[in-house]
Amino acid sequence: MSHADLIARARTVLRPRVLWGDNNAGDVACALESASGAVYLGVCIDVSSGMGFCAEHAAIAAMVTAGESRISRIVAVWGEDTVLPPCGRCREFMYQIDRANLRATLVVLGQDRAVSLADLLPHPYDEV
Repeated sequence: MSHADLIARARTVLRPRVLWGDNNAGDVACALESASGAVYLGVCIDVSSGMGFCAEHAAIAAMVTAGESRISRIVAVWGEDTVLPPCGRCREFMYQIDRANLRATLVVLGQDRAVSLADLLPHPYDEV
C-alpha cells in the first residue's frame, strides 16, 4: 500500500458533523497501518469541555482494541487536500503505546513524504 493509498483510506471516514451543542466530530481523520499490515481508522471528537481527542488517538485505540501496539505508518487528513502532522500529544502517545514506535513508525506527511516518529519526537517524555 502506498502513502497515497493510506491517505485515501483516512479520507473514507472524513465526514465533519455537528454533535449536540457546539460539539463536532470527524473534521480530521486518521489511518494507521500496524506492524501486521492491518489498517485502523479514527476521527477526532471536539467537545467544549476539552475532553475530546484527536483522530490519531481514535485509530490507535482501535488498534489496541484489536490486540496490537506497533504502528508501521500513520497519517491524519483534514479538508480536501491537507495532510496534517500529529500534534505533540499524539506523538508522545504513539511512543508510550509501544517504545518501538519511536524508531519503527513512519509519519506520512504527503503522498511522497514521510518521516520517522523519532524525527518529530526527538526527546520523549521519559528520556534520561
